Amino acid sequence: MEIKITKTDSPKKLIAENELGFGQFFSDHMFIMDYEAGKGWGNARIVPFGNISLHPASTVLHYGSEIFEGLKAYRTESGEIRLFRPMENIRRMNDSADRMCLPKINEEDFLQALTTFVELEKDFVPYSFGTSLYLRPYMFGNDETLGVHTVKRATFMIIASPSGSYYKEGINPVKIMIESEDVRAVKGGTGAVKCGGNYAASNRAGEKASKVGYSQVLWLDGVHRKYIEEVGAMNVMFKINGEIVTPMLTGSILPGITRKSCIEVLKDMGYKVSERLLSVDELVEALENGKLEEAWGCGTAAVVSPIGRFCYEGKEYDVNGGKIGAVTQALYDTLTGIQWGKKDDKYGWIYKVC
Repeated sequence: MEIKITKTDSPKKLIAENELGFGQFFSDHMFIMDYEAGKGWGNARIVPFGNISLHPASTVLHYGSEIFEGLKAYRTESGEIRLFRPMENIRRMNDSADRMCLPKINEEDFLQALTTFVELEKDFVPYSFGTSLYLRPYMFGNDETLGVHTVKRATFMIIASPSGSYYKEGINPVKIMIESEDVRAVKGGTGAVKCGGNYAASNRAGEKASKVGYSQVLWLDGVHRKYIEEVGAMNVMFKINGEIVTPMLTGSILPGITRKSCIEVLKDMGYKVSERLLSVDELVEALENGKLEEAWGCGTAAVVSPIGRFCYEGKEYDVNGGKIGAVTQALYDTLTGIQWGKKDDKYGWIYKVC
């Protein structure tokens, strides 16, 4: 694939690494590629970062034809810049495209777009452990007519944001409220798809939890309102009586890449990992009888996020004394060690960019 590169005439000043947050600052350029039915993808280009123009009737604005991914570029102590399991993100985005009737992208072209873009923006990959260049590939339909139909024109883009360490002052366990009214998704819907509508629909419950001092919500399934699904924007795992339990992928849960990686690492550590239905009643019982030893969320942004307290139907339950557990810490150390080059990559997960 030919990628035309137009460099900016006004390079940005790099932000001090101790001032980086998440998604607040952006690199100098962005990747763009266009799709037209009957012609396929074309006009791949990297241009200076800036606003984009959309027709007022553009499909994405009216019908939510949009998907996205999130991954990171890491810099090791030796200066090498690398990606973590990028083909998993590429394949998941194509799965999302299939569900949302958006055009798929050739895997090798997608990877070329990512690596060419990251290499151009390499100065924006920070140096400190825990920092990274967050990459946001996304696609949206932009037919310029009203009416619900299969997308015939689409745009694929990649933007990048240098991001600071997720845990500035150490990994502090979060407080989670179990949501019993709103639901995130149902089987057969878009729960397994990384699309904007899923996140927009979660905001009301998240705001309600925030007002009473909770960081995120734990979602229950949309049919029975009893089975654990996800926590906030992450998958969730529990250590119950020595066994690791995580909700099975039933079609309403995002198949997380960090989730998949955690399962492989945990099995290597010798733990029994069960992917199964887990009811909120079973979880509460484990909380009450002390069998719930640890709980954590897992996702690209935080890697793992320990859970120190749950609230369900007005009652609060502490987990592991409100402290991070040994398994959670070991997972964080292993995955971040591989990502930043402090541990050997025996799984073959790292893709070197430059």
